[in-house]
Amino acid sequence: MTILHLFVVLIVVGVLLWLVNQYIPISPPIKRIINIVAVLLVVLWLLSLLGGIGSFGSMRIGTLRC
Repeated sequence: MTILHLFVVLIVVGVLLWLVNQYIPISPPIKRIINIVAVLLVVLWLLSLLGGIGSFGSMRIGTLRC
């Protein structure tokens, strides 16, 4: 992934958060939760991308029973 792709993704996420904050009429606490979750996901994605943490593809949550 190039640095240009990284900047484009960050700009798109920022614009989407701005649009949600400006134009979607929801209560401030819910907007705050959306912002916190979005920032945490971006930070985890950046850490995964830069090698700060392992890949999310190898994570397992629970067991699958058939």
